[in-house]
Amino acid sequence: MKTIAALALASIILGPQIASAESWPTKPIRLVVPYPAGGGPDNVAREIANKITATNKWTFVVDNRPGSGGNIGTDNVAKSVPDGYSLLLGQTAHIAINATLYPKLPYDPVKDLTAISQIGTSPLAIVVASNSPYKSLADVIAAAKKKPGGLNFATSGNGTVAHLLGEMLQKEAGVKITHIPYKGASQGINDVIGGSVELYISSMPTLIGYVRTGKLRAIAVTSRKRSPDLPEVPTVEESGYKGFEASTWFGFLGPAKLPPDVVAKINAAVNSAIHSPDLKQKLESQGIAVTGSTPEAFAKLVRDDVVRWGKVVRDSGAKVE
Repeated sequence: MKTIAALALASIILGPQIASAESWPTKPIRLVVPYPAGGGPDNVAREIANKITATNKWTFVVDNRPGSGGNIGTDNVAKSVPDGYSLLLGQTAHIAINATLYPKLPYDPVKDLTAISQIGTSPLAIVVASNSPYKSLADVIAAAKKKPGGLNFATSGNGTVAHLLGEMLQKEAGVKITHIPYKGASQGINDVIGGSVELYISSMPTLIGYVRTGKLRAIAVTSRKRSPDLPEVPTVEESGYKGFEASTWFGFLGPAKLPPDVVAKINAAVNSAIHSPDLKQKLESQGIAVTGSTPEAFAKLVRDDVVRWGKVVRDSGAKVE
């Protein structure tokens, strides 16, 4: 009798949770992008949300919460109710890098978030204005050696993969280039186009449109092989820095303790969307190599990258100002 009573009590307690998982979603899903609207991560989030909406009839509300290198939006999701209605567009910087870069991070990227699915990976590009005198990475390094600290490189914020890449490149080349962190991509790109900043470093989805329209000139990409989207642009390794490679990944995450059934539903929807021919072609045209993943594989990637990028942060000497 005690066993029957215990099972009955468990069904009363767990019943609503199981039912809600089966019927989920019953209301709009908030998708937090921890960067300003209009940038590469924001575009990726909106395109995937639109595809899932069209296919699954789910409703998404994209919530841009920029600031503190992505920490504000990420912390908001980490502290949200774990019911599947608050999700995060995650990227390497605020998930893997900030864990070491910020001494008092308000969230633990491994313990306080649920990895749902990787979307894909993207190399970074180093760009200059179309009328810049610098035609190659070698030109930039030569100028930096003549004017230590006199050149500037802009990124979308402290602790981004782009920021660390810039610090690593300075160390490899033995030069000093001043880092200028912006709160998002648009203002920094405008300043490069306008000539007040010499370089901009960011992921391909952020920059490729400007390169294709001739507003910016790409002088190097950070993948091991040349990007099929910019085949004429040499890699950093080809430019004289053997073994130099860096990329950023995108993925969907949620708060810790998300119901497994809800995680499975979101994972299936994301993987179906990004592997649909039209969206896959669109993402790849922006420089993203679509991967997808299981929740378990993405969780392992997060754990491994927290360790890997932690070493890069320490070795580079990068600091948050």
